[in-house]
Amino acid sequence: MGVEPYVDEAYYVGFKVGDQELGLDPNGHNAGMTGPVGSWHVNDIKKSLQLLFDAGARAQQEVKDVGGGKLIASVKDADNNIIGLIQSP
Repeated sequence: MGVEPYVDEAYYVGFKVGDQELGLDPNGHNAGMTGPVGSWHVNDIKKSLQLLFDAGARAQQEVKDVGGGKLIASVKDADNNIIGLIQSP
């Protein structure tokens, strides 16, 4: 991608490419992740999670503050696809 990470820690490596963010979780396998997880930026992570739960999704990772007020969470949909959510502070 030709850019250096803006965060490079043992728990997270983050890149900004234009208006997109690419985040790598080197410990994702501990949370049941077996491959890349696409994450959607949302304004209200709790409301967005509830909408996904109402549509049949199951919690994969509860809401977690990863620093500076940035919140992440993930669910598994009915087809066992993992969907990530990110709420910026």
